Amino acid sequence: MKATKSKANQITETDSAKLKELFVDGLKDIYWAEKHLAKALTKMSKNATSEELKAAFEQHTTETEEQATRLEEVFGIVGEKAQAKKCAAMEGLIEEAEEIISSTEKGTMVRDCGLIMAAQKVEHYEIASYGTLRNIARTLGYTDAADLLQQTLDQEGETDQKLTELAETYVNEQASAE
Repeated sequence: MKATKSKANQITETDSAKLKELFVDGLKDIYWAEKHLAKALTKMSKNATSEELKAAFEQHTTETEEQATRLEEVFGIVGEKAQAKKCAAMEGLIEEAEEIISSTEKGTMVRDCGLIMAAQKVEHYEIASYGTLRNIARTLGYTDAADLLQQTLDQEGETDQKLTELAETYVNEQASAE
């Protein structure tokens, strides 16, 4: 029984190739997402009311550009060319942020509240993506790639926490008073 169990837990070359294909596909997806998110964050920053939220979006724009570069390193580690594949999820999240901008009044904390909501949806998508990709990289034995993906995962978590703090400390209260 023990031999059967360990045999069942072994990854065959075919399974490993399929898993790598899924992994690379996930990298392409999040690479597209990061490239397009950088542009969206610039727009979100320009449309934010509070200086603190503008600064948070500007900082995350810089981090997002770094994350795209880090993904290029991951592609290299796994022997693949860095390519983007349209990410329907991120496209939808960016459209949602644009809808918030167009449906809220300029210069209001209600808009900031909506922008934080949109940004946190993006962060949670990225956290899920990077966590999964990191785990697959570990399974495939790409330790250096997993470490790079963990760095990005840590940044995404920090950004999410920063947005929560902005919302909790004053944005939501000011928005409710408008």
